[in-house]
Amino acid sequence: MYDVTINIVAYKNYDDIIVAIDSLDKYTSSSIKKKLYVIDNSELNDSDPSKIDFMNKINDYGFVEYIDTKKNLGFGKGHNYNIDKLDSRYHIIMNPDIILTEDSLSVLIDFMSDKRIGMCVPKLVDTEGNMQLVYRRELTVFDLFVRMFCKNMFEKRYKYHTMQNRDYSKPFIVPFAQGSFLFVRTQLYKQIGGFDDRFFMYMEDADLCKRINNESKLVYCPYTSVIHKWEKGSHKNIKLLKIHIQSMISYFNKWGWKLS
Repeated sequence: MYDVTINIVAYKNYDDIIVAIDSLDKYTSSSIKKKLYVIDNSELNDSDPSKIDFMNKINDYGFVEYIDTKKNLGFGKGHNYNIDKLDSRYHIIMNPDIILTEDSLSVLIDFMSDKRIGMCVPKLVDTEGNMQLVYRRELTVFDLFVRMFCKNMFEKRYKYHTMQNRDYSKPFIVPFAQGSFLFVRTQLYKQIGGFDDRFFMYMEDADLCKRINNESKLVYCPYTSVIHKWEKGSHKNIKLLKIHIQSMISYFNKWGWKLS
């Protein structure tokens, strides 16, 4: 059994993934037995130069296993693709644009010694070291609308929803943490069936966090940080925005339409 398994779902972002893998290799204690799965949704044929180059590079890392799905399954379904193979105490849901700068895995394993915690999320910062607003209260239709379209008009409400009034030097329970880097007990993750893969992209992390909190606790860990480059694709791309809105509708259809 591994101490930690890690999933990264790829979609043609091979350069970012190599940086992420290298940071895991460089900063994780050699005493931690780890396995990283790259689940490739890129839909590229085996002769694609970028894919060949990526395959050659990951061969240098003995803890990495490559899985080609041959199609774009979406974020949640991609992460679920190998759920039956996970044989570890803890599992990490990790975005391709995450970079470790210290031995975060050792810190998080120690933090999870509190059996009341089912999943934790570290401090996520940008490349300049600034704290990111990825910790949120219970989702409402109003808060999602404000965050996406008019946060400057409702600044007080936006700060409340993104938990800016919390003391980030101490742990606290988080209703919803963005799914860029989530550290979960593997048994619990498998027990709830991983992600609800009816969400192709977006909101699957909110749904996962809600189900984790229904069974255990999702807690913010202030004792280590990771870099998250955070592309915010749906804020820039109309197609992704439409997918995001469709996922929001699916989320509220599932959990109830809490307006405010």
